[in-house]
Amino acid sequence: MSKSTSVNPDLQREREKCTFNITELTNLLDGGPHMTEERKRRETMVLNEGIHIEEVPSEYLSHKEKYELAVKKACLMFKLIRRLQEEENAGMESFRAFLGGTLGSAILQDGSPLTLHYVMFIPTLMGQATVEQQAYWIGRAFNLNIIGTYAQTELGHGTFIRGLETTATYDAKTKEFVLHSPTLTAYKWWPGGLAHSANYCIVMAQLYTNGQCHGIHPFIVQLRDEETHMPLEGIKVGEIGAKLGMNGTNNGFLGFEHVRIPREHMLMKNSQVLEDGTYVKSPSSKLTYGTMMFVRVVIVKDMCNYIAKAVTIATRYSAVRRQSQPKPDEPEPQILDYLTQQHKLMVGIATAHAFQLSADWIWNMYNNVTAELDAGDLERLPELHALSCCLKAMTTAEAAECVERCRLACGGHGYMLASNLPHTYGLVTAACTYEGENTVLLLQTARYLVKTWQQAQGGNSLPPTVAYLSRVGAGRRVPPWDNSIEGIIHGFQLVAAGKIALCVANIEKRQKSGMSYEDAWNMTSVQLTQASEAHCRAFILSSYFEETERQVKGVSPQLREVLLQLVDLYVVYWALQRIGDLLRFTSISERDIEKLQHWYEELLTKLRPNAVGLVDAFDLRDEILHSALGAYDGRVYERLMEEALKSPLNAEPVNQSFHKYLKPFMQGKL
Repeated sequence: MSKSTSVNPDLQREREKCTFNITELTNLLDGGPHMTEERKRRETMVLNEGIHIEEVPSEYLSHKEKYELAVKKACLMFKLIRRLQEEENAGMESFRAFLGGTLGSAILQDGSPLTLHYVMFIPTLMGQATVEQQAYWIGRAFNLNIIGTYAQTELGHGTFIRGLETTATYDAKTKEFVLHSPTLTAYKWWPGGLAHSANYCIVMAQLYTNGQCHGIHPFIVQLRDEETHMPLEGIKVGEIGAKLGMNGTNNGFLGFEHVRIPREHMLMKNSQVLEDGTYVKSPSSKLTYGTMMFVRVVIVKDMCNYIAKAVTIATRYSAVRRQSQPKPDEPEPQILDYLTQQHKLMVGIATAHAFQLSADWIWNMYNNVTAELDAGDLERLPELHALSCCLKAMTTAEAAECVERCRLACGGHGYMLASNLPHTYGLVTAACTYEGENTVLLLQTARYLVKTWQQAQGGNSLPPTVAYLSRVGAGRRVPPWDNSIEGIIHGFQLVAAGKIALCVANIEKRQKSGMSYEDAWNMTSVQLTQASEAHCRAFILSSYFEETERQVKGVSPQLREVLLQLVDLYVVYWALQRIGDLLRFTSISERDIEKLQHWYEELLTKLRPNAVGLVDAFDLRDEILHSALGAYDGRVYERLMEEALKSPLNAEPVNQSFHKYLKPFMQGKL
């Protein structure tokens, strides 16, 4: 971004203090100068279309008007995507860039009714449909001849997929499946775009053939007439109502009254139903969950973008805002000079870096495991499933905490919708429950960890992300505490191993006392979620440290110093946050803790001059930030007033309610 003569002088001075080349860091975050260039080109092209511009800010629209505006914007966006398909042969990764946490939320700030078409409908077709089915459906979906969504969650069941009630019963006489919602709780509930936008849907339903249930399988179902868009016979569909955020997403409900679909509309890449009703089993039941794993990996990547937005807004505002007078006769300092403010913000900047590297790591793992699955190798599927579950849970929970911390760091102005922090919070906190509620996901990871611990105790070799369990297993003497970054990470591995070992021991102890395994698991479940969190924390810390060590070999000494300071800050921050765990499972002493506290305070002071440079390196355009507090020029107060004047209540000096209610009330005539 070019410097402007109207930039707030405090913000300009912050940029001049920066000790590293901001463009070098931007290129590193993007994956190289060519990737930065490509991103900027894409952003310019999309934003020049003006789709994001609103005559009346959407927060002043009714619920119905918000949806209609979202559809208009989404259609214009998809028209642009279609053009790119034709001109540049753009792939799915390019679409993800359009629909993710930066460009997507810049244009559709409160969610898009068409996102699930690309994020779930098409990926499910690619992962679950046969070659013949793909040949028919994917072309129609890519060309937007049809709009699809993905319906799994029901009114009465969410993350517990085996409990879903929607049935798909095969009728061998007509070679059709009959979809039915036997109860109110069987109604599909939550799918984005389902209410009024999509005309097709992939439905997860309990498959019945020859009187036997074979579990959850995917079916493609037409919901609405392709010409009139009227719901088809037996289809009960509508919108679920207003929500904390994502009110442009058009979340819907869906019920079936004995709706018949052709046999070929079951997606049969993994499992098949033959014409006579014979069921051919999939090589692994987990293959059905491929789309969910894909979406969880995408969510981790998107959380990085939302955190980057929040810390950019709050850090720039903190450079402009001056508050209090700690020293008499001196000007009010920038709030960024207060250590408490640095404490709120710096860890958010480091978290964005840590999560991006973890996201890149699991994205590569996802692509490798998917390739292995296509070759019939299922060995690493459980490891990917366990890691994607806990990473999705941890990154969404911490993104919500980070955005809220940034909002609080901006004081009263952070509460304004014009700051864009409340909107951003609505988007990230939603991610804590969709695609798997976080506690349930942590328990799924725990199941894998318990099995893995038992394998380690049996002397078996372990997959890479849990290999540390063999090295630091319980029963061995706790080594002396090492107050270095590597030592702290090792300490977190000891914590994770110790917590998993305790869980296994408690489950076994409860079973010996006569409890069933299921009851013993439930009684240990609080500890199990904590063990999963500890495992995930150890993974994030080690991957952030190792990937940064690899990255900094190719950067300038100035940037290397700052990137390593961020790693140190992040690791030391979490050590201080988890002192209780470290005291319990390692040999850390009170003196070590004092050193960590001093180290942390020194790191905040060292990073302070680079705070604005670090968020500038995220290179988020004003149109993407959409924030009066976080704009590049720092004109906070002018922008807040400009936004205030857009309120419809400021269109006239006297509102009609004065004459209708206030005046008669004050005169005793109401």
